[in-house]
Amino acid sequence: MSKDFSKDLSKDLSKDTSTIYADLNELRRLKYLAKGFSFTPNQPANSALSGKNVSKLRGRGLNFEELRHYRPGDDIRSMDWKVTQRTGKPHIKVFTEERERNVFLAIDQRMTMFFGSSNKMKSVIAAELSALIAWQISDSGDRIGAVIYNDQQTKVIPAKRGKQHVVNLLSEVLKKNHELSIDTSIKNNTHQQTDDSESYNKMLATLNKVSSHNGLIILIGDGHGFNEKSTDFIKQLRQHNEVIACHIFDPLEQTLPKMSQMIVSDGVQQIQFSSEKKQVQKNYQAEIARQLDSYVKAAKKYRIPLIEIDTIAPVEQQLRKALGYRVLSKAGGKGGAKI
Repeated sequence: MSKDFSKDLSKDLSKDTSTIYADLNELRRLKYLAKGFSFTPNQPANSALSGKNVSKLRGRGLNFEELRHYRPGDDIRSMDWKVTQRTGKPHIKVFTEERERNVFLAIDQRMTMFFGSSNKMKSVIAAELSALIAWQISDSGDRIGAVIYNDQQTKVIPAKRGKQHVVNLLSEVLKKNHELSIDTSIKNNTHQQTDDSESYNKMLATLNKVSSHNGLIILIGDGHGFNEKSTDFIKQLRQHNEVIACHIFDPLEQTLPKMSQMIVSDGVQQIQFSSEKKQVQKNYQAEIARQLDSYVKAAKKYRIPLIEIDTIAPVEQQLRKALGYRVLSKAGGKGGAKI
């Protein structure tokens, strides 16, 4: 890619950063839209989190409280038959629901996310979706944590409660978001030096280390680099936790516009070609399908809800619609009823 092209591209990006980089004020504003939906087991019938093809959310886990004698009215399903047989007297196990659970967000801020064809960058959408979910989780009383990753680093934010903790978490997301740039990619040749699968699997391995049992894990990103090794990590995560995948995409990634002369750059290299040719369109669609195939198959195999989020519509509208809730009016609304 020529130096003149990179300079012109960087200059264009500097004109208006509202769609290029996430804004902390906007991330805070989303707190007031994080109402009227949830990630609890009681989901609307048309929610992406319900249905026979996905695992039902279990909600908070149960803690063993005590073993005691059976009393009239106790649920027979709680009977401890081994102790009952050994003592000759009926005993039941008493459990109490955990007051809170750990929710971890895996937030993708790699160079593959630094792309947007007409509205916002995928990296900005990921930051905004993370904020919307983090505020909702915090308001529900659960602990919220995050694994924020780019091409070189994976940063862990321990799960905690509180509004200030959410602000601190979002500040870290913002920091990683603002580190993305064409200039940085060219200088470090980042995308060529770092394999997408390596950074993605490093994130999944980290999640397996920091996540506890009966937690909720929400993957937010484009899924680039998902491979067979990723499937093994997903299997481990699903053994003890609920997992939701939010796949962020740009419409241009799915449908290549027909142009006699198209110039495409990944921030490192630039190519020019005609996208009007049928073979070009066919090859492009085949490559897109290949990249998503293992990602989608793993989601289906382990009954992971897959929520599609594009770079065009407001994230709060897309998330509410995906979860089966009515989209709020522009005025904001109070909560929002189920459809």
